[in-house]
Amino acid sequence: MAAGRLSSVELVQSCLDRIKATDDPIKAWVFLDPDAALAQALECDRIRKSGMALGPLHGIPVGLKDIIDTGRMPTQRGTPIFEGRTTDHFARLAEHLREAGAVIMGKTVTTELAFVHANETRNPHNTDHSPGGSSSGSAAAVAAQHVPLAIGTQTNGSVIRPASFCGNFGFKPTRGVISRTGVLQTSVSLDQVGCFGRTLVDVALLTDAIGGYDQHDPASFARPRPPMAVGAAADVPVTPDLAWFNLPFNDRLSDTAREAFDEVLDILGPQVTRMEPADTLSNLVAVQARIHEYEIAQHQAEVFENHWDQISETLKPVITRARQITKTEYEDALEVKASAESFFADFFVEFDAIIAPAAAGEAVKFGNGTGDPIFCTLWTLAGLPCVTLPLLVGEIGLPMGVQLIGPAEKDDRLLRTARWLQTHLAEAAE
Repeated sequence: MAAGRLSSVELVQSCLDRIKATDDPIKAWVFLDPDAALAQALECDRIRKSGMALGPLHGIPVGLKDIIDTGRMPTQRGTPIFEGRTTDHFARLAEHLREAGAVIMGKTVTTELAFVHANETRNPHNTDHSPGGSSSGSAAAVAAQHVPLAIGTQTNGSVIRPASFCGNFGFKPTRGVISRTGVLQTSVSLDQVGCFGRTLVDVALLTDAIGGYDQHDPASFARPRPPMAVGAAADVPVTPDLAWFNLPFNDRLSDTAREAFDEVLDILGPQVTRMEPADTLSNLVAVQARIHEYEIAQHQAEVFENHWDQISETLKPVITRARQITKTEYEDALEVKASAESFFADFFVEFDAIIAPAAAGEAVKFGNGTGDPIFCTLWTLAGLPCVTLPLLVGEIGLPMGVQLIGPAEKDDRLLRTARWLQTHLAEAAE
């Protein structure tokens, strides 16, 4: 792009052609304006030809989950309640995208209010299956080669799991790396932004471009961010030490996933320490649910109060349950969350990363929800950086991801370890 061998118009047009040819059965996009996308691309090419400074994503098309406010585009949040909703404002991360030179292609489908009720998106590898959620369309759009990059959010497992189901690289950085201002708030304590791409370096580059301090986001921190792209391209100085947790819910793994991970752990051999963590660690699943449910019921109280008849039958019982959670129970859960963060800060003194499944197995059948998020829950609760690598294939030929989790604000180290793992397993397979 910088050398002029490929123009932004050519790249964007090829993406639009691909979307037109393949999106009818996949339904990854809820809003797409080809003329506006090409106009952005034309401006990128004009800037390049004039010799002006180019951003790190100059002319590159990016898809945004439909809960991220973007001026002049609707943001409908996966529900008819907000059908046609527009705003003049850009989310902070969308401003960063524009500054980096990206072409914002449009909005990708999300589940209802980015929570439990699936929408219409299908898995590009097999449309009888789900792409995962809640960042359904973002994962599907990258997997279908509609765009090279897309942005989603994760409050439980909504980046890592769909990336696994769709065979993408998915990366959720440390909580606070990317601003959430202008993004639908479902849980102020847990909501985090993540990225989808076709390579490790791609998701690192995108994260670098949209990260930054934001005084309006209570999770944002006023410290330098780890250099993601540097980490993703670096070699490890020594062979990493990894940990595997034998958690009680590991029995939720499909037989194929369990066999695949046994093979991975056998290949890694002494580089992995298998651990029997305390029961309190698995109890964090209930803590995450309590915080998530309590906060979405509070943050979106007006929506639920005024539009209850438009809420899905999937979500209604969750909100009804959430309304029974007392403030004391919620505050107790926040204290446990803080304890979990302290535990992992100490834990990573001895280990480079935790290795874990990204999901329970291959993508579930469409109509059976968006898949079990439990293999992401603990790390999301603690705000840790997580990455999934599309390294495994299941029994029916659908992708499965290998997840690595690292210490907070050491995202570059995690990505360096992920690069090592990808190379090491590829060499072992030869």
